[in-house]
Amino acid sequence: MLDLEIVPEISLGCDAWEFILGMHFSQAIAIIQSQVGIIKGVQVLYSDTNPLGVDIIINLPQDGVRLIFDPVVQRLKTIEVFNMKLVKLKYGGVYFNSPEVLPSIEQIEHSFGATHPGVYDAAKQLFALHFRGLSFYFPVDSKLHSGYAHGLGSLVFLNGASPVVSKMSLYAGSNVSENRAPSLPLACYHRQMYLESATVMRSSYGHTKGLKLKLFTEGSGRALEPRRQCFTRELLFGDSCEDVATNLGAPNRIFFKSEDKMKIHSSSINRQAQSKRSDIFFNYFTLGIDVLFDARTQTCKKFILHTNYPGHFNFNMYHRCEFQFQLESDHPIGGGTNASDNNLDLVTPTKTDYVNLTAYTKWDEISGSLATSERPVVLHRASSTNTANPFGSTFCYGYQDLIFEVMPNNHIASVTLYNSAPPRQPAHSWQQHKMQDIRLTVA
Repeated sequence: MLDLEIVPEISLGCDAWEFILGMHFSQAIAIIQSQVGIIKGVQVLYSDTNPLGVDIIINLPQDGVRLIFDPVVQRLKTIEVFNMKLVKLKYGGVYFNSPEVLPSIEQIEHSFGATHPGVYDAAKQLFALHFRGLSFYFPVDSKLHSGYAHGLGSLVFLNGASPVVSKMSLYAGSNVSENRAPSLPLACYHRQMYLESATVMRSSYGHTKGLKLKLFTEGSGRALEPRRQCFTRELLFGDSCEDVATNLGAPNRIFFKSEDKMKIHSSSINRQAQSKRSDIFFNYFTLGIDVLFDARTQTCKKFILHTNYPGHFNFNMYHRCEFQFQLESDHPIGGGTNASDNNLDLVTPTKTDYVNLTAYTKWDEISGSLATSERPVVLHRASSTNTANPFGSTFCYGYQDLIFEVMPNNHIASVTLYNSAPPRQPAHSWQQHKMQDIRLTVA
């Protein structure tokens, strides 16, 4: 049986660990993994079809605890104890729930003091007693509701018939129905760097130049107290390993790309050529970004931005990369119309339209505005230790110097940005020369 202490609006935990409101989903999973044999029976609940509209839940059925995460920011917003008999709870070092101490109305008032009158839910036959950041729910017979006038304390119960708490909720704020996940608390920074937003920098010719990152981490003020420190960094194609490490610090992991599974799609000459070196990945899990360096030049040639949706093979490995950028639509508004004036054909100018892309843009919005590749490459992920993938395959579509990995539910799993050589001349000029060559060939 878990022996835990609650801090209203803050946390539920013990001396060894604690679930803190505002902590990221992956941090809660790391705690559970470190308590193998102590925390038993873990369930992760989410929606395949609506991953942004339904909360992500970690259920601990054998310990009576439920962790509820906001599906967008993926941070802990509510901690519920739904079975009071499976856990010991204390506040300020004093138990208010244990096999020896029943969490009755009198015990809750004794431990937490006075508060506003309870609120009765006739449909669920529950009385809710609310403190700031903490709510207790008591099952009460509907017959007693008629005598309810001045709150829960005004009800008269027979000896030993006082109701006990059936559920407890811990949250930030004063209203459990309107609570939101707080910002990542300083106690959860762990000297790591986190991403606020990532802007993809594009040239006027439609080529990706790099990333502009707004970052935050733990700093210190004049009083040497920890505080949030924000700054901006840029990553460009062609940056060396030292440049990236200087801007972002040491990666969470370095991965050597020993094999290229896409080599089969290249020419036979390239397939036969065996490289003596391997490309290198810098994995920044808390940023949701991978940086790939070329084995020969040791410079950056690819960025991978992860969205960390549940139902993907890599879920919980990365934090969500909050990227944003614009692409010029291939289907401009207006479409261009012809008009006749003095036997001259005139074309009305078209209005350029842009597509805004973020980690929350769905594939049908993108494919409807951009002329992406029609036939996707099917990607089936698996690890070297476990070849089973219960989440199924994803589909990769190419567009310019981008690759979109799309999940079966139409959400974007990742966006790959790779370095492409800039054109020698503007795109419109190149298209004109190409049309002239075609006309000469036909003639």
